[in-house]
Amino acid sequence: MRYEAGGYNCLHQDVYGAVAFPLQVVAFLSRPGHDFTGGEFLLVEQRPRAQSVGTVVPGGQGDLVVFPNRFRPVAGTRGFYSTSVRHGLSRVHSGRRHALGIIFHDAR
Repeated sequence: MRYEAGGYNCLHQDVYGAVAFPLQVVAFLSRPGHDFTGGEFLLVEQRPRAQSVGTVVPGGQGDLVVFPNRFRPVAGTRGFYSTSVRHGLSRVHSGRRHALGIIFHDAR
């Protein structure tokens, strides 16, 4: 994936085909602060009956992030429950940001 100044990726879920693996991977290929500015990788959890919680995942060149592509378990007061997770990329301010995204799914 390549993002240039002004580029971004809206919050979304990558769920394709009849069978979808619950995890996916992104590899950061560019150097933050050198090759580009901005362009932070974002994970947002939509908790039932609560506000969404966003997290910026910092990453340097060569780092991998493994994250849920749709849901993740969360410990609650009455046991575990499922929370929806979306991911995206904030706006790139300058330069070019490159990443490799790996999605495991049934590609029929």
